[in-house]
Amino acid sequence: MRLIEFSDLETWMIVYFAVLVFILGAVFGSFLNCAAWRIARKMDFVKSRSICPKCQHVLGILDLIPIVSYFIGKGRCRYCGEKISPRYPITEFLFGTAALVMFFQNGISLLFLRNFVFACCLFCLSLVDLEIYEIPDGCLLISLVAWAVSLPFLNVGWMYILGHIGAAFLFGIGFLTLSLIMDRVLKKESLGGGDIKLFFVSGLYLGVIGGMFAVVLAALLGLVFAKGKEKIPFGPFISVATWCMLIFGEPLVNWYMSLLLI
Repeated sequence: MRLIEFSDLETWMIVYFAVLVFILGAVFGSFLNCAAWRIARKMDFVKSRSICPKCQHVLGILDLIPIVSYFIGKGRCRYCGEKISPRYPITEFLFGTAALVMFFQNGISLLFLRNFVFACCLFCLSLVDLEIYEIPDGCLLISLVAWAVSLPFLNVGWMYILGHIGAAFLFGIGFLTLSLIMDRVLKKESLGGGDIKLFFVSGLYLGVIGGMFAVVLAALLGLVFAKGKEKIPFGPFISVATWCMLIFGEPLVNWYMSLLLI
């Protein structure tokens, strides 16, 4: 349920909220990028101040404006002159855009807030997995809490709750079993424990049908990027597939089911 309907707002107000949401997303994208970088290096990301990864100089406010600071400084640290990775403006822009898409999909609503928290977790764990091939349990735990806490406010019935919990265990246990079998056949780890837990969380949010679509999409994305590589982090592909189904899943599933009924 939307707290404020778009139809109740003037066009300029929708634009105003959209700009705010994009800025909010970019700010969170900056924080999540920093948090992922520190998690990957076993560093504290809550209390410590932001620093230049090259010269270790503490960054000021002018250095921390999402997207803008990078281009004002021409992609270099203003203290040591070293090049700054384009990862920073790219992640800020991507998450700002993702927040904007969720805003137009869910409006100003509790569902938007829940999906925003979940997207933050998916984004952070993907960045960590890309660096060290590990999915932090903290991101998964926060996702579980967000799903459970939002239930009383989303006006969903027990069938929805039980169905999604059942889907979570179906995917979790299913991929655990498949992983154990493939490990024996291939004589090496086929699917990480973090990936299995992420599939569990994905099932919790998407249900059985949406979760199945996410599995197929994640596998296709993985195959595209796995060419010529012995090992790839699968978490980002599961995350992208899960987010896409979370936002666009209902019309996609309805379209696919309509084809079956023809």
